[in-house]
Amino acid sequence: MAESLETLREKINEILATPMDEMFKEQIESLPTKLNEFGFDDFGFSPEWVKYALLPVAWFYKFYFRVEAHGLQNIPEGRVLLISNHSGQIPIDGLMIGTSLFLEGDPPRMCRSMIDRFVTSLPYVSTFLTRVGQILGAPENARALLEKEEALLVFPEGTRGINKLFWDRYKLVDFGPGFMRLALETNTPIVPVAVIGAEEQLPSFGNLRRLGKLFGVPTIPVMPQLIVPLLGWAPLPVKYRLYFGEPIRFKGDSNDEDSVIEKKVEKVRQQIQSMITFGLKSRKRVFW
Repeated sequence: MAESLETLREKINEILATPMDEMFKEQIESLPTKLNEFGFDDFGFSPEWVKYALLPVAWFYKFYFRVEAHGLQNIPEGRVLLISNHSGQIPIDGLMIGTSLFLEGDPPRMCRSMIDRFVTSLPYVSTFLTRVGQILGAPENARALLEKEEALLVFPEGTRGINKLFWDRYKLVDFGPGFMRLALETNTPIVPVAVIGAEEQLPSFGNLRRLGKLFGVPTIPVMPQLIVPLLGWAPLPVKYRLYFGEPIRFKGDSNDEDSVIEKKVEKVRQQIQSMITFGLKSRKRVFW
């Protein structure tokens, strides 16, 4: 144990001693370069913000959640929709998926994700998310990014997924059909993603929806962590395991009836559920 702690300490010191530009030079150079005179793209994204946000995010990725990413080689070049399960009360799963593409992808890629409208009303948080590349989940925004050959992360479960109760963990709720219509319209391949670990980071045993409305959020989860002052929202140090499946291409008309689109959506949902089942069977422990 002492040896492992010393090794961890050395790694942390190495990261802290390395200049940002040098540590993430390759990744930073891979970021979009079409910026205005203020250093932002059309959506408010700033490579400078990403550069300085990387240090704490990389620490959480490597040492706190100790993320294992499987199948990154399945992500094709150019435009792609990453469709993932969603959970954990706060969207750390999206952050870890994006970080895996950025730190471990070959070549490294920037991943945009769609955020719910209520997030854009949160002070400071909304500005930060915009600056590091996240965008409002509107069809026109997604379409514009895919036309620029970006990688786009979508959680079709939405807030219903992230607010699942503990006994419903790893059980997917119905997917919204919007991502499938978008994939058909833009001829974009879909890469299914399964996240293992997030369900246990902040286990919830109830949702206070009326109280949540008072604070402008969908719900307030009832969690054991809230008993501990100031630390109630600190996620448990679970081990994250990410599985990226092979790309799937669908053919058809994006304006087809809902019944036709829903059959295609269900194929993606079943594939992710199958990957989740595989990941859970492969996992020996929650925290290591």
